Amino acid sequence: MKILKYPTLLLLVLCLFSCSSDDDGETSQLNSEVIGIWDLIEVNVSSPQDIDNDGNSSTNLMDELDCVMGALLIDGDLVWTLEQSIVRITTITGGQFVAECGGSNNFTGTWNANETSVSFRGDNAPSPFQIVNGRLVDQIGEDLPGIQSFVYELRQ
Repeated sequence: MKILKYPTLLLLVLCLFSCSSDDDGETSQLNSEVIGIWDLIEVNVSSPQDIDNDGNSSTNLMDELDCVMGALLIDGDLVWTLEQSIVRITTITGGQFVAECGGSNNFTGTWNANETSVSFRGDNAPSPFQIVNGRLVDQIGEDLPGIQSFVYELRQ
């Protein structure tokens, strides 16, 4: 029972081996304020379009197409699910485009969030969404016929 002669030394050795870190010194805190159902409220393009021919142009395709929808579920079990319309944009002429819906995409995976962004992991996971004024923004940054951004708002 020589071990009992040096209880302080034994305690120190046990602490050294039991207190190892697997996060390489980084501390991460989960932003639980992003948990909930987020509705797509904007699909922004680089220049205003009048796709529905009502005389009003908009950079938000949701003002122009009734078929665009999206919902993002971020749950407390660190799982996300995204269902979003597929929007196809085709060049016509003279800076004008036609856009139409073509079904929807469904994806799922795991998530993590801090104060400024939400990161997604999984097959076909989107790039991190930025948290801007209480909204989630997927900043794509493409000019037409691409998309500038998708914006989600927390469902009340």
